[in-house]
Amino acid sequence: MPNACILGIETSCDETAAAVVRSGEQLLSNAVLSQIATHQPYGGVVPELASREHLRAIVPVVRKALEEAGHTYESVDAIAVTQGPGLAGALLVGISYAKALAFALEKPLITVNHLEGHIHAVLLEERQKGNFEVQFPVLALVVSGGHTHLFLAEERGNGWVYENIGRTRDDAAGEAYDKVAKLLGLGYPGGPVIDVLARQGNQQAVRFGPAQIKHSNRGVPKEKQTPHDFSFSGIKTAVLRYVELEGMRDSVAARQKALAGLATPRPEDILPLCDQKTLDLVASFQRAVVDDLVSKTLDAARERDVRTLFVTGGVAANSQLRSTFEMEAAKEGIPVYFPSRKLSTDNAAMIAAAAYPKYLAKDFASPEFSAEASLVLR
Repeated sequence: MPNACILGIETSCDETAAAVVRSGEQLLSNAVLSQIATHQPYGGVVPELASREHLRAIVPVVRKALEEAGHTYESVDAIAVTQGPGLAGALLVGISYAKALAFALEKPLITVNHLEGHIHAVLLEERQKGNFEVQFPVLALVVSGGHTHLFLAEERGNGWVYENIGRTRDDAAGEAYDKVAKLLGLGYPGGPVIDVLARQGNQQAVRFGPAQIKHSNRGVPKEKQTPHDFSFSGIKTAVLRYVELEGMRDSVAARQKALAGLATPRPEDILPLCDQKTLDLVASFQRAVVDDLVSKTLDAARERDVRTLFVTGGVAANSQLRSTFEMEAAKEGIPVYFPSRKLSTDNAAMIAAAAYPKYLAKDFASPEFSAEASLVLR
């Protein structure tokens, strides 16, 4: 196989990232500039601000990735960039820069689906460990702030083909974490904070029922109907009702006021500001989300006779999700793989790795392509 070094660029949401990966399996550099401090005051990502920050960061981040890899613009073999899904304005920053580089350097340009990138984050690290054997079919749960999808994957030629057999009908799991954290005055992003705080609470204290998907498939195109869907808006509403019924508004307001002076509050800053009722609520919320993700994923795995399970995306960094999947998948005799926490969140290493099979197939982008905010993975 060609010993090709690919420069990956990722700007789908609120991380500006660049990386160099050799032959889809050797990580040479991985530079990521987060925008958490920019979006923290708003409790979520503001698309216009995200695009502006990408414009500021894209050139220095790419330069850093090349320098760390010991490469120059001229010495890489190809350039890969996220085409979608994601925020249209944010995607366009990375795409415009990648197009300019490819044109100026006369290098092949490869487009990558962000969701496939998350799947290849697992493959990249497993290959670095010397694990080259993947048993098919593979079921991949991609779970993050913007996505909750189940993909059934099979191998075809040098690449993989995907069938989307489950998706969220409303909020993504990571989005539910962020909204609940905002509701409870815990800062942004919510996932890492809730993961830490939940360890101090009683996860059985508040009873949340299993998610009930009320939407029928009526009016939904047949190709978008899936049998293993998720829904997280109900549990978010249940948390809001609990806060109101238990008179927790004052404690939330006091916590928000105490954290207002901190640009990026850390979990250790927030924990002393939480009473036991809040910690129990957080723990119970996380238990309900994790149980839903694990149970529906394993139901799909049993139904499709899956041989390997991947869990990837930003929420895959959650410690309880990892431990629960490991325990429950072991009962089913299905090996489960996660990316490291560093490669769980958005990064460009996964984009460069996912581009390698396309490089081998000479599947290069035409100059006319543009961002696709709702790009489908097939």
